[in-house]
Amino acid sequence: MSAVIAPVASAGAEKVRSPWREFWRRFRRQKVGVIAALFLAALVLMAILAPWIAPYDLAAPDYERVLEGPSWAHLAGTDAYGRDIFSRIVFGARISLAVGFLSVTLGGVAGILLGLVSGFYGGWVDGLVMRFCDVLLAFPGIILAIGVIAVLGPGIDNVIYAVAVFSVPVFARLVRGSTLAIKQTVYVDAARAIGVRHRLLMLRHILPGTLPSVIVYFSMRIGTSILTAASLSFIGLGAQPPSPEWGAMLADGRSYLGVADHITLFPGIAIFVTVLAFNLLGDGLRDALDPKLKT
Repeated sequence: MSAVIAPVASAGAEKVRSPWREFWRRFRRQKVGVIAALFLAALVLMAILAPWIAPYDLAAPDYERVLEGPSWAHLAGTDAYGRDIFSRIVFGARISLAVGFLSVTLGGVAGILLGLVSGFYGGWVDGLVMRFCDVLLAFPGIILAIGVIAVLGPGIDNVIYAVAVFSVPVFARLVRGSTLAIKQTVYVDAARAIGVRHRLLMLRHILPGTLPSVIVYFSMRIGTSILTAASLSFIGLGAQPPSPEWGAMLADGRSYLGVADHITLFPGIAIFVTVLAFNLLGDGLRDALDPKLKT
């Protein structure tokens, strides 16, 4: 009898997938999400290898090739100083990706901590945190970012802080909602009954349950942050010339619309495709991580 049970038990154990393998099994079915992830991986690799990929010096002017259109020599044309636009876009990917990732990371960490504390303790703590979030959410994101820049001053570093500020309340509300649901579960009640400290209870038992929704929103928020940073640079509050940040490149080319449209066309395409890829990746992660969508 035991000889029969052992193979059955081992066969059942083989069918049990780890959480990562189960996630990959579900995510790879999202063809659009996989394509977006591959594109973003290639974009990150391009940003890392920018000095070896860019065919020209991003800041070296060539006054004999001013405002040239796309050609084999200059794939995206040249700007008003004869600088190669493709090379500047490649180096600009470093700035845009760094701003998007760092700003969302800072805002996400602060928002997660606030939401976790708010949802776990409730009462006046919850009321205070949520009223703070309501104040921040009362302003449109770009207006709030402009207000922060007005206090800190223009510059790419301050753009990161500005974009992080308006990311905080959304992460806080997202984590608070998940915390309110998770803290009512049986395993949390059991951990509380055996005397687990509040800090360990939040970090070890509640926080992991909030991560799927946080990961999905994190990926989509990076695209929004890149777009916001580009908008701030476009109006002169973000990256300053001669920085190759994509929004600053759009601002440099707006004076030549109708004469050399390629100066704004290619940075605009870079922003559009990158933001779209992050949104599509977020949709794929949502479909792979959301337990309500499991069949």
